[in-house]
Formats: sequence, C-alpha cells, structure tokens
Amino acid sequence: MSNLKKGRGTKVKGFKTIIKPQVERLTKHVDQIFKISPVKRTEKPRNEGITVVIDTGLGINATQDLLETAANYIDYCKLGWATWLIQSKNLIKKKLKLYHDYDVKTLSGGSALEAARITGKLEEFMETLKTIGFTAIEISAGIANIPPEEKSNLVKKARNLGFQTVITEVGRKDKREDAQLKITERIKQIQHDLESGADYVTIEARESGMGIGPYDEMGKVKEPFVEKIAKQVNYKKIIWEAPLKSQQVWLIMRFGPNTNLGNIKPTEVIPLETLRLGLRGDTMIKFLGKD
Repeated sequence: MSNLKKGRGTKVKGFKTIIKPQVERLTKHVDQIFKISPVKRTEKPRNEGITVVIDTGLGINATQDLLETAANYIDYCKLGWATWLIQSKNLIKKKLKLYHDYDVKTLSGGSALEAARITGKLEEFMETLKTIGFTAIEISAGIANIPPEEKSNLVKKARNLGFQTVITEVGRKDKREDAQLKITERIKQIQHDLESGADYVTIEARESGMGIGPYDEMGKVKEPFVEKIAKQVNYKKIIWEAPLKSQQVWLIMRFGPNTNLGNIKPTEVIPLETLRLGLRGDTMIKFLGKD
C-alpha cells in the first residue's frame, strides 16, 4: 500500500483540500489489533480472494473515509450505473487518483460501455476510460447483444490499450432474458471469455441479488447453478456478485475465505472481511472451530 505522507492533500476544484493521513500497512492479518483469527487471507495485491466494491456516486470526502477505514480490504472499485458520466470530470479524475493512492484498482461498470456501443461511440469511449484514469475495465453484454467474437475482440483491444485488469461479465440485466440463458450457455460464455484473455469473469446478479443469475427471487443461492459453474470453470477466475450477506456467507462457506466477491456496498467491506476471517457467528465455527 502506498505510504501517503501527512500533510499532502488532494485538491478538487470547488471542494476543500482533503488531507491524506499516514496510512499504515495492515494488509497482513497478523497485524490485527488482537489476533484471533487463524484464517490465512491472501494479501494485496491479490489474485484471489478479491473484493470489488460498487461506488454509485460517492463524493470525495466519502471516498476518503472509505479508503482510510477499509482500503486494505478493497481490491477493485467499480464506478457503477454510469454515475461517473454525469459528475464533474475533475472530481472523477481526483477520485480515481485517490483510489490508486490506496492501491485500489478502478473500473467503470459495463453498462456504460454497452451504452457507448449502442450509440456507436465504443472505440472512443474505451480510449476515454484509459485517459481519464481507470486502471481496469469491465466488458459486459447484459443489455446489448454482443456476439462472442466481438466480445473477444474487445478484450484484446482493452489489453492493447494497457488496462491492468480485464473483467468480463456473463448474464443478462433483464430477469426474463437471464432466466432463458441456460447454464450450459453461461459456462460456454465464461470459458470463451477466459480463453480470450479476460482475467476474471463476473456472474451477473445486479445490485438486488434477487431473481437473477445464481439467486432466486428471495435472494437464496441456487446451489445447482453455482455447482455446475464451479465444476466446469476455475472458481478462482470467477467473481460472484453477492450484495446480500446471506449470499456472501454461503459462498465463503462453500469456497473458503478467499473466494472473489463483487457488488459489495462501501458500508459492507469491513463486515465482509470479518466474515472471511471467521469473526462473525455465521462463519466462526467453520473457521475457528467449536469451543
């Protein structure tokens, strides 16, 4: 994690200067205030056990607060729902730099990329993502009907543009369309994306986590759905969108503390990490044992 010197701030036009305090390196869990958990968590920069937070329009002060309290447990921040497109460009550039100062990679939600494709501005949009400061990219086909070969070419283009991480997404935004997407086709798409060079594939579940992808209308995990994917694909390359606590618990219990989870709200980062470490009742017996 970057050592940020006391007294140096990030200036944002129209906003007060944000003072960056000295940031301690707490990525090793042996540095818990009082070590209780024996769980071996991966350390930043992580390749597995990653947490992807969704930022839906945080201000600079809220971003600073989030990073001061939880940066050690955030690997990627996705500026979702195309919200960053209607905010100040100067603010977004400063926010991205702030995330990067705390060793958090950034990406735009895939819906914005799909909107650019629909309006015939895809190439220019991808170049803008890079120049404005995003370090990763999400390529999805949840709304637009993007053929596999075109998606593969987009992955290659993202590589050529120099994005550090390329993440694709499988699943449809519309519940009815998603329900019609067979599990065999999903697996085929996941495998194709990975073979095309994607670093990870996100399983679509939207922000609700209900009635779509791996979850039923109540948000309960559809176990056969998950197991079929896990059987055919390296689970370390899968990011499960899991906005609900019950989903996070199930996935951690099934795949262990170092499973990749996405669509995590900023306020849920620390609670999620305690689940991973077995410090909450939901996972304590599993990882710490019985009394």
